[in-house]
Amino acid sequence: QVQLVESGGGLVQAGGSLRLSCAASGRTFNNYDMGWFRQAPGKEREFVAAISWSGGSTRYADSVKGRFTISRDNAKNTMYLQMNSLKPEDTAVYYCAAGATPLVLTTRVYMWGQGTQVTVSS
Repeated sequence: QVQLVESGGGLVQAGGSLRLSCAASGRTFNNYDMGWFRQAPGKEREFVAAISWSGGSTRYADSVKGRFTISRDNAKNTMYLQMNSLKPEDTAVYYCAAGATPLVLTTRVYMWGQGTQVTVSS
């Protein structure tokens, strides 16, 4: 089993940057595809980005492509989401996830983190 803990959220002005981290416990971290989802108030949880177990393949939602970068360090059991050029519409709770490839649907998630709030002010 893997347990996931996010960090790095906060308040930032539009155009700014944040880096989210997801620390995983357990020895099977590199067996899973990993990803980020987000949920804004009153909206469904949506896919943001995913990375394969090896780190060799990545996927992004169209809304973040070119602005966000997902990466992972299997030696540190940690995944990252670098978010640049942030917009007010990026405001949401961001969740780390581990699951099956392709990790673009919530139904393919095996484990969730507790979430971290990202707020982008205009």
